[in-house]
Amino acid sequence: MRPLWTGAISFGLINIPVKIFSATKDSALDLDMLDERDGANIRFKRVNEKTGREVANEHIVKGYLYNNDYVILDEEDFEAADAKKTKTIEILNFTKEEEIDSIYYEQPYYLEPDRSGAKAYTILRDALAESEKVGVTTFVMRNKEALAILRPYKKVILLNRIRFEEEIRDPNELMLPTLTKAKSKEEQMAIKLIDQLTEKFNIKAYKDTYSNKLLKIIHEKAKGKRRQKAVPKPKIVHSKSDDLMAILKASLGEKRKKKAA
Repeated sequence: MRPLWTGAISFGLINIPVKIFSATKDSALDLDMLDERDGANIRFKRVNEKTGREVANEHIVKGYLYNNDYVILDEEDFEAADAKKTKTIEILNFTKEEEIDSIYYEQPYYLEPDRSGAKAYTILRDALAESEKVGVTTFVMRNKEALAILRPYKKVILLNRIRFEEEIRDPNELMLPTLTKAKSKEEQMAIKLIDQLTEKFNIKAYKDTYSNKLLKIIHEKAKGKRRQKAVPKPKIVHSKSDDLMAILKASLGEKRKKKAA
């Protein structure tokens, strides 16, 4: 794996040299866009809007529109905005992980220590695990300031980017039903169904079945086979006229049948 960022964790007076690696990979199939007429690949070019000519990467710069004119920025400008944050993951404070709402979580990364910082990395990782706390940090990656937490995950320190408060939309903009205090009979039945379907979480039990099924269709089409069955449409069973209590009871019975089988 190639590192996405190189710098250091700032922990008190200690600097721990680290590299950032992506902790995830996409399970979706890599599909190309083609011209349906001849199967040729569709290419996306970066072109000069005045000349229409393609522009090589080395000639592309970044600019900010200011008073109807562009101010061109280079790497030194970005570093000058905050040189420390462009090279440092600064731990601002520590907190309990459960105090951070899941809506703020964005993207996980692995941190690998440089040899010279292996001991300090180990101390920080193990201290986080022992204290059951996470470090709240800020740093700059791809010219954008990021908020993140540091927490131990197996043998690695995981850096998980989280969103700033201003990046979360207000749900009050949506048309939502009001919260109810009294438990209805339907809600009590729904709780029973939730209890019946409750299991200890095991990530290995969940697979990307959609991509696997899509790949199977690709293999069949490559061999000249055609699908026999029409694509099934989902059945809507919660219209206003439906008896929710009857549907919930049927759901409980369906789960019991599956267990018995």
